[in-house]
Amino acid sequence: MWGQGGWVTSHAPLVFLPRKQQELPARVNFSAAPAPAPAVPTALHSKMDELEGQLLAKVLTLEKERVALSHSSHRQQQEVEKELDALQDRVAELEHGSSAYSPPDAFKISIPIRNNYMYARVRKALPELYAFTVCMWLRSRSGGNGQGTPFSYSVPGQANEIVLLEAGHDPMELLINDKVAQLPLSLKDNGWHHICISWTTRDGLWSAYQDGELQGSGENLAAWHPIKPHGILILGQEQDALGGRFDATQAFVGDIAQFNLWDHALTPAQVLGIANCTGPLLGNVLPWEDKLVEAFGGAKKANFDVCKGRAKA
Repeated sequence: MWGQGGWVTSHAPLVFLPRKQQELPARVNFSAAPAPAPAVPTALHSKMDELEGQLLAKVLTLEKERVALSHSSHRQQQEVEKELDALQDRVAELEHGSSAYSPPDAFKISIPIRNNYMYARVRKALPELYAFTVCMWLRSRSGGNGQGTPFSYSVPGQANEIVLLEAGHDPMELLINDKVAQLPLSLKDNGWHHICISWTTRDGLWSAYQDGELQGSGENLAAWHPIKPHGILILGQEQDALGGRFDATQAFVGDIAQFNLWDHALTPAQVLGIANCTGPLLGNVLPWEDKLVEAFGGAKKANFDVCKGRAKA
């Protein structure tokens, strides 16, 4: 290089490069600083998390439904097996003649002692009646001191609408609307007896049967008086007021079974068939059914087939 005073030598020599090499950009060292991978957008992550949560919830729901169905099927199976067992037991009873099953009329009401609080009530209202027959099996335990009141029917305004009563040493009496007829019946031997009494408002005709045989009849007992409806029928006590005011001296002591009531007079042949157990009949107004009779005060209701059990009792 020419300078003042002559040529001057440069410390950094000049280097001449070809044109193409001069135009290339500086080389980049990729190994020194690697570029980061493209990032997944945050919104996509959230959506995937949400879907995953929904799938998990669905799986749990299906699992719960599966368990519930399994339990339900198990319960249904148990119920079916229980019903089958009951049916098999019933078949076995029928095959072996078991007495475990009792028809709805095979029961009795027992009143063990004389008092004013043991009785049974019939849970069915009577209609208006222009005639009736009432039949029952009775076994007195009074010891000869009067049979008391096997049944009484009272209505509003008349406590003695129908009453069957034996007080002290007096004869048994039938009261209808406070009118009285003495009945030639006797229950003093402590055995079972079948009693039937029929009455009609026409001329007040009445008939009394014991053990299938006619014992007496009469007329002019509350003639032309219809039996009033919707009263209260009590077994074992005499009502001095509607449904109550019982007197212990008039209470029945013993057993009552097959109390049935019809709205007409039965024939002597029908009465005999009931009494000798060859032609049983249920009352068309009031049948002797377990669901219709409720015991109170210590009176007991027990299974009893009178036609089979009276000889053993």
